[in-house]
Amino acid sequence: MECTFVSVSPLSDFPIQNLPFGVYSTSGNSARVGVAIGDHVLDLSALSTLGLFAGIDGLESGYEVFSKPYLNDFMALGRPVWRAVRKQLQEFLSNDRHPVRQQVDKSLVCVELSKVTMHLPAKIGDYTDFYASREHATNVGVMFRGKDNALMPNWTHLPVGYHGRASSVVVSGTPLHRPNGQRRPDASKPPVFGPSVRLDYELEMAFFVGPGNDLGSPMSLEEAEDCIFGVVLMNDWSARDIQAWEYVPLGPFLGKNFGTTVSPWVVTMDALEPFRVAQPLQDPTPLPYLSSGLGTPGGYDISLEVHIKPHEGSEYHLLTKSNLKYMYWALRQQLAHHSVSGCNMRPGDLCGTGTISGPTEDSFGSMLELSWSGQKDISLGASGVTRKFIDDNDVIRITGHCQGDGFRIGFGECVGQILPAKHI
Repeated sequence: MECTFVSVSPLSDFPIQNLPFGVYSTSGNSARVGVAIGDHVLDLSALSTLGLFAGIDGLESGYEVFSKPYLNDFMALGRPVWRAVRKQLQEFLSNDRHPVRQQVDKSLVCVELSKVTMHLPAKIGDYTDFYASREHATNVGVMFRGKDNALMPNWTHLPVGYHGRASSVVVSGTPLHRPNGQRRPDASKPPVFGPSVRLDYELEMAFFVGPGNDLGSPMSLEEAEDCIFGVVLMNDWSARDIQAWEYVPLGPFLGKNFGTTVSPWVVTMDALEPFRVAQPLQDPTPLPYLSSGLGTPGGYDISLEVHIKPHEGSEYHLLTKSNLKYMYWALRQQLAHHSVSGCNMRPGDLCGTGTISGPTEDSFGSMLELSWSGQKDISLGASGVTRKFIDDNDVIRITGHCQGDGFRIGFGECVGQILPAKHI
């Protein structure tokens, strides 16, 4: 399938096989739902007025859904509607004789990516972060508890998670201030207050929930998979020193709630379908609600990279090369476990995977691991600059893609800069 409506480079993150959804605005138009294709954005509300989505069961008013400054209403409609809209878009973009193509003014339904401002894709009601990478959990456990007690007894039996702060989730490009808080650098002395000195990134991905479930009604694995709308890149910034002092007994708090950055384009599960792979062997076999009912692989082959642009220079330097396929607990397992208590998930809820680390040092998904808790310097190429953790005014960039035959399914960028802490 080839897009004939606009030119698309083979190296583009957004070919016709992708078609991610996002929320954008221009200097002349308010925020609305769009789809990325090549270097352009399609205005779905404008295409709705031309009848492109007429006749789709379950989508009564495409204009009403797509003119909103969030994707929640569309997410709530479910996979058959998502898939039908995607199919109509692909036919429109690939068929020169499509009836809507015959009447369309391209300038009214299409705008260059370079001329838009991107917004959060959804109104995020609730945000949960998991801890689903065995390599990351093991590395952190070895650092703080020793090799013999690296993984807690529950870790291989359930997807560990905690509830995060939805209000501080921001879209890519939003700068964040270094957080202040309590830390205890000397265990023989009382804690001190001030800016974090061990600020870190966490390489993650995150999924948005679609229709959700009723309170008291858990999802099966199959229902959970159908309920995942799509995936974004995520940097769940972490103040390691603040977190280390505060997290016992209830888990992360100020060390995590100052900011979480997500990429603006939501890549659908249909776009990722060709890139399914087997997830790592789970031993012991999880309980039936986490292991039975589906024959399709639960992993996805998504290459991920993290780069840093230090404040001393203007170039980015590679820090991490990892892959979502290393993740021990699959996305559907995370969502099924989240709901098994009867917790009701809602359209637009966000669930992060936790840091995605791989088996080799260059695939470690955080500076905590790369510097081994600050014991060694991280060299930034031939620049002569080193880091143990993030300095003020450093920029972190996360990218990811799936490589197909002659095309790539990309996620765009997840970028954030750390500004100095505010004086208190």
